[in-house]
Amino acid sequence: MASGASVWIEAARPKTLPAAVIPVLVGTAFAWAHGAAHFGKATVCLVFALLVQIGTNFANDYFDFVQGADTPQRVGPRRAVAAGLVSPGRMLAATAVVLGLAFATGLLLVIEGGWWLLPIGVASIVCAIAYTGGPYPLGYNGLGDVFVFLFFGLVAVGATFHVQAGGVPLDVLLAGAGVGVLAANILVVNNYRDAETDARAGKRTLVVRFGQRAALWQYGLSVAGALAVAPALALACGYRWPVLVALVLLPWGMRLTHRLGSSTEPTEQIELLGGTAKFLAAYGLLLSAGVALAG
Repeated sequence: MASGASVWIEAARPKTLPAAVIPVLVGTAFAWAHGAAHFGKATVCLVFALLVQIGTNFANDYFDFVQGADTPQRVGPRRAVAAGLVSPGRMLAATAVVLGLAFATGLLLVIEGGWWLLPIGVASIVCAIAYTGGPYPLGYNGLGDVFVFLFFGLVAVGATFHVQAGGVPLDVLLAGAGVGVLAANILVVNNYRDAETDARAGKRTLVVRFGQRAALWQYGLSVAGALAVAPALALACGYRWPVLVALVLLPWGMRLTHRLGSSTEPTEQIELLGGTAKFLAAYGLLLSAGVALAG
């Protein structure tokens, strides 16, 4: 079986990694606005977030194959185990190694941010496995979106800020919610594309449960809600006008929503998956820049 570096890089799913990087960037920008940024601590947060994201992707690769969700009929980017590039045993071992490193990294955050971060870190790692594994897989029961919103939005942004500045004020919670819904949109597109094969495998994602029209509404409202964070920061938290720079993304967000609704081919939806991740990245960059200038 193939096991070169390129296979493992592909299995890590680079297009999904903005969901790990952006929350740390945004949390650090708010710490900067509060006069408490610490880039060494931010780097540790980034390493932890990346390891959890990659560990989640490895676990998903393994458990989706074992549970029959990844088959030769599946459309979309290939999965290492299902494609025969990595054996199930090796993927499971790699998952354990990556999440073990995440736990070790998380202990450094506990030292800096307090012991109350320990259960949050443990929950992040447990949910990385429980997303598609265990007796009640979150992704198979319509809870994947909630997991992403909480752990790659509120928790990741809030913990990054707390480790550097202490506390989690309203402005940070608003930003965490904005990042969280856009991170969940990556999952929406993925599940939108895989709705038929997921349904046959018994994977009851929100798209399978409520249909593609509801998924389109979720996607569009998430874009609108995330962009609404910028004026909310200005009106409710006293940030100056540069925080509104993220609103320039509105036309792009509308185009992505329209493309999702009109897409009929898997190739279109694969391209849209990358576009959604890029939109999250652009949102995080512009929101961070605006907050740093307007705080």
